[in-house]
Amino acid sequence: MSSAFPPTAAPILEVVDISVDYQLLNRSLPALRDISLLIHAGEAVALVGESGSGKTTTAMTVAGLLPPNAKVASGEVRYRGKRLPINDEDAMRPHRWNDVSVVFQGAMNALNPVQRIIKQIAEPCILKLGMTRNEAMRRARELLELVGISVERGAAYPHELSGGMRQRVMIAMALACHPSIIIGDEPTTALDVITQAQILTLVKRLRKELNLALILITHDLSVVAESCDRVMIMYAGRIIEDGNVADVFRSPKHPYTKLLIDSIPDPTRGKRVTKPIPGDPPSLQNRPSGCAFRTRCPSAMDICAKEVPSPTAQQHGRVACHLYSATCQEPKANSNV
Repeated sequence: MSSAFPPTAAPILEVVDISVDYQLLNRSLPALRDISLLIHAGEAVALVGESGSGKTTTAMTVAGLLPPNAKVASGEVRYRGKRLPINDEDAMRPHRWNDVSVVFQGAMNALNPVQRIIKQIAEPCILKLGMTRNEAMRRARELLELVGISVERGAAYPHELSGGMRQRVMIAMALACHPSIIIGDEPTTALDVITQAQILTLVKRLRKELNLALILITHDLSVVAESCDRVMIMYAGRIIEDGNVADVFRSPKHPYTKLLIDSIPDPTRGKRVTKPIPGDPPSLQNRPSGCAFRTRCPSAMDICAKEVPSPTAQQHGRVACHLYSATCQEPKANSNV
């Protein structure tokens, strides 16, 4: 796996061969299969893919926040070398927010509408860190200033703040207990481009100042290019390509990655119109055999319907595609992606 971090550095988080199933009407549906990733302190890793690709399920598995109908079928998550009890709610509670915290997408839905924001930021300090009320309020004021909100605004209710300020409050709450890893579940999706840029700048600054690791879930490849070190492309519950952001964007290997990048408008090259990916992602109930992307792939081969491609090492990272398997070392010459 390619990384900007030295191979001798111990990762802060290890996800090892995680598979997750959802239970629906007495059926067990595969949501994730064999997900593995490493994250180092201070590193930002993006999970990218269409809706239903497994991005949020992967992140919520790490945080131990899967819904009741989800079950980790196999694999494990390690934090600083020790296994996290992701299947045990009571055992996981001391790790959540202290070691791993989440910035959710819908700040208005995540915040308590009838409580002042400073009290909401102080609450985890009392519950998780055992602070007194005065200590927690002092910590909350520090966090408000850290994320660029004046202390006076701490008396406001969520509905009295703009979308960008509410997202800053969510970031402040996520930082309250000094976690080492922040999960951002599409934290800028509902924001305008100017506010989005401000939030991304804030996150980059906080990562540098606090040496935070970031797992960013997003559909927006421009956000990835701006704020992340590595990117993992997901499709139908699997990681199909990963590597350093610059390498993947400059030389994508998987046909799906190429199509994703090709769908981004780029005025600097005169490309102002998006080019959508044909077809629709498969549902949990109807996953095709072999490679799940084959029904939409312009480079599909016979083997794609028979075997799930295994990840193979490339110069910039890994790719799970039969075009790069041991039986087909070079991409097809007539590939049109």
